[in-house]
Amino acid sequence: MKKALVVGASGGMGYSIVKELSRRGITVTAFARTQAKLEKLFKGDPNVTIFTGDIFQIDDLREAASGVDVIFQAANLPYSEWEEKLAVFMSNIVNVSKHQGAKLAIVENIYAYGRSSGKKVSETTPKNPHTKKGNIRLQVEKMVKESGVPALIAHFPDFYGPNAENTILHYTLQGVVKNKKASFVGNQEIAREFIFTPDGAKAIVNLALNENAYGQNWNIPGYGVVTGREIVQTIRTITDYKQRVSTVTKNMIRFLGLFNPNMREVVEMFYLNEEPVVLSGEKYEKLMGPVPCTSYEEGLKQTIEYMRGKLVE
Repeated sequence: MKKALVVGASGGMGYSIVKELSRRGITVTAFARTQAKLEKLFKGDPNVTIFTGDIFQIDDLREAASGVDVIFQAANLPYSEWEEKLAVFMSNIVNVSKHQGAKLAIVENIYAYGRSSGKKVSETTPKNPHTKKGNIRLQVEKMVKESGVPALIAHFPDFYGPNAENTILHYTLQGVVKNKKASFVGNQEIAREFIFTPDGAKAIVNLALNENAYGQNWNIPGYGVVTGREIVQTIRTITDYKQRVSTVTKNMIRFLGLFNPNMREVVEMFYLNEEPVVLSGEKYEKLMGPVPCTSYEEGLKQTIEYMRGKLVE
């Protein structure tokens, strides 16, 4: 891979993929809607060219993808737009990949797996989504596989990390970095899995560089499971944070959904806070070796430092 396009480069995972590709000396086109944000994120990086465009305009994507070997799809939409728009922009990306003769590496979540059986989920685990959004993701996955484009699909647990703002843990850390009362979404005694975005970026770039990875799904786990209580205690250990951390319940989100359409959609996925899906990385390990893995203590430390740096900019 000599040149790559990252769609959704201003988001948490897209940002880390751009940084990982650049670190390896690969030329990157960073694609997103807002030029000012792209410039702020990647200013001064000689390996990165920014491209401001619209994922719903196929001509924008085609221009950005000119000459690339791999397209990394890391863009996302608000939940309330998935039903109407997700398949549209994914179809655009698939068509551009086919037109350019480029491979496709897709950042995917765990929604299509549906409820957890209590065991670690492998790539052979049947996908039985019981939610509207899980079914949408599964249909998009089928569309990609039927397109004939050489594609790999990497499933990740919830993200946290530098610039990963649209995440559950970011919601908690916002209060921490401002030294105000914070909230944690879901029961703080239930162990869940999170992945540090730089680790996720390393894993998907490793896969994209391996010809044998295409045409397959890959599960990329985080640093094991951790409870909300343990996360809060880790935060207190690495910072001077002493404020109370309250719990956001399903009923609280349901109430907010009366006024906010995106919150109404969040309620459907709240089961992941109650019945966590935990991924197995065995398949990745057999092909690639150890899954990139940063401890929660170090990952949270780096994330908080990044967020504090943005506060003083």
